[in-house]
Amino acid sequence: MNLLLSHPRKALVVLFGALAFFSYHTRDFKLDASADSLLVEDDPDLQLTRQISARYATAESLIVTFTPHGILFEDEALSRLRQLRDELSGLAGVDSVMSILDVPLVASSDVPLLEMIDNIQTLESPTVDRRRAIDELTNSPVFKNLIISRDKLTTAILVNLKPDERFTALQTMRNELLMQRSAGELAPDQVAELAETTLAYEEASEALADRHHRTIELVRSVLRSYQPYADLKLGGFPMIADDMVKFVKKDLVVFGSCVLGFLVFVLTLIFRQVRWVVLPLFSCFYAVVIMVGVLGLVGWDVTVISSNFLALMLIITISINMHLAVRYNQLLSEGNGESQLQLVSMTVRKMALPCLYTALTTIIGFCSLVFSEIKPVRDFGWMMSIGLGVAFATSFTLFPVILVLLEPKAERTRRDEVRLTALLANLTDRHGGAILVGAVALAILSGVGIARLTVENSFIDYFRQDTEIYQGMKLIDDKLGGTTPLDVLIAFDSPTEFDETANSDEADEFDDEFDIDGWDDEEDEDPAAYWFTPSKIEKIKRVHDYLEGIPEIGKVLSLASIIRVAEGLNDGEPFDGLELSLLYKKLPKEIKGPLIEPYVSIEHNEARILLRIRDSEEGLRRKELLERIDAGLRDELKLRDDEVTVAGTLVLYNNMLQSLFASQISSLGAVMTGIAAMFLILFRSVPLAIIGIVPNLLAAAIVLGFLGLARIPLDMMTITIAAITIGIAVDNGIHYIYRFREEFSKSGDYIETLHICHASIGRAVFYTSTTVIFGFSILVLSNFMPTIYFGVSIGLAMLFAFLAALTLLPKLILIWKPFGAESRPNN
Repeated sequence: MNLLLSHPRKALVVLFGALAFFSYHTRDFKLDASADSLLVEDDPDLQLTRQISARYATAESLIVTFTPHGILFEDEALSRLRQLRDELSGLAGVDSVMSILDVPLVASSDVPLLEMIDNIQTLESPTVDRRRAIDELTNSPVFKNLIISRDKLTTAILVNLKPDERFTALQTMRNELLMQRSAGELAPDQVAELAETTLAYEEASEALADRHHRTIELVRSVLRSYQPYADLKLGGFPMIADDMVKFVKKDLVVFGSCVLGFLVFVLTLIFRQVRWVVLPLFSCFYAVVIMVGVLGLVGWDVTVISSNFLALMLIITISINMHLAVRYNQLLSEGNGESQLQLVSMTVRKMALPCLYTALTTIIGFCSLVFSEIKPVRDFGWMMSIGLGVAFATSFTLFPVILVLLEPKAERTRRDEVRLTALLANLTDRHGGAILVGAVALAILSGVGIARLTVENSFIDYFRQDTEIYQGMKLIDDKLGGTTPLDVLIAFDSPTEFDETANSDEADEFDDEFDIDGWDDEEDEDPAAYWFTPSKIEKIKRVHDYLEGIPEIGKVLSLASIIRVAEGLNDGEPFDGLELSLLYKKLPKEIKGPLIEPYVSIEHNEARILLRIRDSEEGLRRKELLERIDAGLRDELKLRDDEVTVAGTLVLYNNMLQSLFASQISSLGAVMTGIAAMFLILFRSVPLAIIGIVPNLLAAAIVLGFLGLARIPLDMMTITIAAITIGIAVDNGIHYIYRFREEFSKSGDYIETLHICHASIGRAVFYTSTTVIFGFSILVLSNFMPTIYFGVSIGLAMLFAFLAALTLLPKLILIWKPFGAESRPNN
């Protein structure tokens, strides 16, 4: 450090060279808001979900809800709907569009079933009776609460996006290699193949997301022109992912600019000199650019979980700089004409050790995240750990190197601006007993709240109510069968064979009943037709009906839905095995595709039931719901474990939260051990280690208790606040204890040292805590609710940590007297 301060101009050349290098790599800085960024990579359910996705390929789609200002089935509204459908169909990036105008109707006209094969009847067909069509749509096992609401006021338009064959192929290849790796079957030569495939997949995924973004913007442009005629909402996972990228970008800009503006205000208010505003802010700018360059260089994408790293970097860097500035000004005011080099050297020497240990303890707090099985959470932990190293290095290189080139000039602050620290000193001195009683009471109350904590993954509640994501999901939840998908797979024993020729008379009767005499049996029989047996259909129906009876579940779709439509044409009578076989054989391929293949895998001898959860259902507890579904399938329906499997997005996100919760609980002890070790190394005293940790534990417990008492469930961000709070809040304790030891060695009086410390380091703690509290509070401007809860929670925790650091901590010092006996009696 002396070398840097002795040659400040040369040091600046090196520092600016590093800035130029990392500035270049900021161009590679990327954002990722895909669903993959929030999953546990080695989760067996993820492997299963990927298998399901490959087995039952479905196109990515957008959902447009259309609620006309008039009556939906009147000519004017249907005409607008037709125009909208046609415009959406013509957009680049759109593969097909499905609306109530396009779905096949089998009971709304007098057209014989045979003719419908070549002339599918829809709402636009002149032979369709509109009243019968309305009745069929609103009562159909397939279409009710899916494409039209129960009240007949809202309909959904499904906009299928054009598939990307290269992306699909890379995704399939990557998933197969990942499953082999999870099973321990990945050959050595396939490791490189997986790395290359993953890189190609990420590039293709980025290109696909860009195409989806352009398509979504085109869709929104079309929808805006129809707003005078109908209430339109856009939904679907591609739209949610695209909007989340926007949210992350907006959060980075808003957080950065608002924190910057706040810091300018605070620094001006505290120091009232241009140098003490510009120098810390430039230090922050330097640290952030370096860190963004590092992220671009190593290819770490910022996700919704790590989107607040910019604000965190600014807040933590400014905190270190404020400690340096306050200490410098104190030395300047107490000095005897030292040169600027001497003043800066003394400042660095006195502050290096406590700031190093505060940085290390904060790094330990963030390192708790690296034990997570979720890659973006691990990356966030590493980001902030490296970022803290960058912040510390910047503060102890750039800041002093520039400061040494300036002339000594004291701050123009007024001592009465920090009367709060004097008030807290008097409170600790005179009412220490009340502080201890209050701390114990808060600890007990916090324990009650912590016992009530829950872990939830309410996706709709992740967004503000004024966002399009929330409004679209809410409408789909309320009127169109729910939002969050879930799959139930039914595995069957060996398929039952039967002799079709022995039932030729039944086949003739079936042809006669359905007026399909003109259908000629194919010369080559399709063996898949014999998979459809009454026992399989009955089992599917039982599972389907059970799931449909659960209040939190909205729309349920399965082969049973299709069969029941056909049974409606058979006077409600169920089909026998031969009839099922004939039905399957007679269906044309263009009908089998959308009606059969999403629900049956004959090759794997299983059926798939798709259901959607009403995510906005009040009081919904998703983990309990999954457990109830699983138990009901086994206990009520008597299905074996190998017969039924529950999978899908809801399962994956629940697993993610449970994994994150478990990793945070298990790593909390490691965090406490690491911080205690820092205290022991710094102060070489077990009592001081305990004294330093207790107030911060209380602050973290209070916030967790508050969340529990307020019934605010832990989510993917607030679940990390305990370890992060302890890591950040412990900084106050380190600075205070370090200064207390230094001042006590001079005064020899605990009470006097208490007041001295509150007037000196207490001011720095007040300034930095205020900055941190309000800095985190800026996160409330986010559209992402977990970020808001995270900011408010950390802000509250830091408030309690500040109060505890200047009340409970000094009171424990007065009780324990860890620095030895007083050298002179109290006055």
